[in-house]
Amino acid sequence: MRAEIGIVGGSGLYDAREISGLEEVSLSTPFGEPSGPYAVGEMEGRKVAFLARHGRGHRLAPGEINFRANIYGFKLLGVERILSAGAVGSMKESIHPTHLVFPDQFVDLTKGRPSSFFGQGLVAHVAFADPVCPVLRAHAAASARAAGATVHDGGAYVCIEGPQFSTRAESNIYRSWGVSVIGMTNVQEAKLAREAEICYATMALVTDFDCWHVSEQPVTVEALLDSLRANAATARRVIARAVASLPARSCGCGTALRDALITDPGVVPAPVRERLAPIVGKYLA
Repeated sequence: MRAEIGIVGGSGLYDAREISGLEEVSLSTPFGEPSGPYAVGEMEGRKVAFLARHGRGHRLAPGEINFRANIYGFKLLGVERILSAGAVGSMKESIHPTHLVFPDQFVDLTKGRPSSFFGQGLVAHVAFADPVCPVLRAHAAASARAAGATVHDGGAYVCIEGPQFSTRAESNIYRSWGVSVIGMTNVQEAKLAREAEICYATMALVTDFDCWHVSEQPVTVEALLDSLRANAATARRVIARAVASLPARSCGCGTALRDALITDPGVVPAPVRERLAPIVGKYLA
């Protein structure tokens, strides 16, 4: 099975009910098992592959997600663009629960999560100054506006380790940096997608004000779930609209590795060549 568009569902978005002709595809990768099977089929006339980031039944904590396997699996399926969705907390007064944010920057505060395909004999340094595909992000944001959502186009997503929510002191420090939203997952996906030469954009579904907002109660799972249910319906409309009208690829994401590979091809170990063939094969031939 092949697909051109990948969809990553986060908290509250666990299935692919809009996909027709659905077939579950289970993949093994050199980096281990993905979060679950990929749901591959058609949405709005386009070939898509859906993956629930946290697995069926939300069984994987943020730090347990095998991001490398997830993105590698999309690469094996032929995916060129990934649109992800996930729950976040707002770090600004102007960004309210049920609003959608399409970040264009990340701050990575995670601790030792694998976030590169490279090493062990093959070194690559991809450009990451602008970590989100600008074309895909702009298209997704426009689709969200057309679907009637309240949209914030751009902003920084601070990614924390979790699974605990922030302390008030931490939350206020992050706010002082000027970030827009806080979450626990998306930055690894963005890094790995760039290395795999896959366009990536994320739709951040705001569920709460984190704990900095003194007029609000601290974040609870119960309150978060209420917002998730409202956000999920909006996210489905936005994804369907974005997929239906996605234009031809016209960005530089598909050549991200062209000037990024540092290692002399002649000294790359054979096992590394084999493991990374779907990603770097065209450059090491």
